[in-house]
Amino acid sequence: MPRLPQPPVPADFTSPVHDRTVVARIGLWLGAAFAICFVTGLLSHLHQHPVPWLPIPTGPSWGYRVSQGVHVASGTAAVPLLLAKLFAAYPRLFARPVVGSLVVMLERASIAVLVGSSILMVSSGVANVAGWYVFGFGFTRVHYAFAWVAVGALTVHVAVKLPAIRDALTPAGADLAARQGRRAFVAGAVGVAAGAVVLTVGSAVPLLEPVSVLRSRRPSSSPLGVPVNRTATQAGIDPTLDPAGGDDDWTVTVRGPGGIRSVTAAELRSLTQRTVSLPIACVEGWSASATWEGVRVRDVLAFVGVAVDDVRIVSAERRGAYAVSVLPRAYADHPSTLLALRLNGSRLTRDHGYPVRLIAPNRPGVLQTKWVTELEVLT
Repeated sequence: MPRLPQPPVPADFTSPVHDRTVVARIGLWLGAAFAICFVTGLLSHLHQHPVPWLPIPTGPSWGYRVSQGVHVASGTAAVPLLLAKLFAAYPRLFARPVVGSLVVMLERASIAVLVGSSILMVSSGVANVAGWYVFGFGFTRVHYAFAWVAVGALTVHVAVKLPAIRDALTPAGADLAARQGRRAFVAGAVGVAAGAVVLTVGSAVPLLEPVSVLRSRRPSSSPLGVPVNRTATQAGIDPTLDPAGGDDDWTVTVRGPGGIRSVTAAELRSLTQRTVSLPIACVEGWSASATWEGVRVRDVLAFVGVAVDDVRIVSAERRGAYAVSVLPRAYADHPSTLLALRLNGSRLTRDHGYPVRLIAPNRPGVLQTKWVTELEVLT
């Protein structure tokens, strides 16, 4: 009777790359990337889901642009680092016995959760940056939940493996060729991670745009200098709402404690027009500097006799997670927060939010509501 093939054991993997020193050193880089990605991702989540006891400041105006750019860059760097670490460590998957002491079982459970959640995080994150929504679930909510799962598993894993990590990072005797091979592998993994960042971060760093061939957007060549994530057609905006038709028969409804008032296009244009230079930054990592012209939100509220408070912004878009957003009082009262009518010296296009859109400092692009039809003061 033929003998069944036996599963490999760690000793069968003879490459010097499959070494705890390599695993520990790449783990340091990967841990740093994960930590940066987690903290900046938490900032983005708080922007979109604020908590009363931790308000997000209105400045600096470029704050979200930087934090989200760093978030996407660190997440991108984590992809090759995660693959390199898995390659270096995977012989340990064949360690026997499968069932061991409580510490061993805790270690293996934390690794299983960490690897699974990490793969989900980086793969869905890359797909989101590319605008490839194939997950079949709400990206923001699931990404946020699994970030906590990954960080929790990482904390348990590091706590359990701390003595081994310390020993692995302590110089030990080994032949020169093995040491050089390990160093080259670690350096190569870090180099690939850095290269991946350079090739993709041009959507947020204008200086690197010419060399970032894998960037998700090219702001400099976008309509009016600002990329469009969701077109008017995709948002289901009424086709008759089009600046090309010369139709200015539109209004913005303001709801307040004293009742409802419709502000016409002519009235909005009669108010003092302001010009601000603010970046717009998307959760997908791209950002662009732009000049916006329009009316301060606080001036519109004053025009109809309503005191500034938190404001619910309603879009003509009737479907989508961001058809309605809430503008906290500090933002509504900020001198740079506008109901914008013009972008970079031109009238807003349909895809950029015609007839009027919101623009505010230090705020995610998904909350810079387009096609604004209503302001509701929340008191």
